[in-house]
Amino acid sequence: MTQYDNTDRGVLFKNDRKEQDNHPDYKGQINVGGQEFWLSAWIKEGQKGKFMSLSVKPKEDAPPTKAKPRLSTPDHFVSDDVPF
Repeated sequence: MTQYDNTDRGVLFKNDRKEQDNHPDYKGQINVGGQEFWLSAWIKEGQKGKFMSLSVKPKEDAPPTKAKPRLSTPDHFVSDDVPF
């Protein structure tokens, strides 16, 4: 069987399990730069006709972690005169 490189490619399928208006009309996955993401799409109506609104989430689906604040060293503690 031939292996294909799916880097920077994706696919969407009609969502047969849509139960509410806020559920996506299409669901699938996409690979961007080697990282896998879930892809969702909603069909919407605009001034110029129908369009797709998209949402992308990392497949890990881990909640984003808040970056810890970096502690800065005041200039009066930094000295080239320290012997070690």
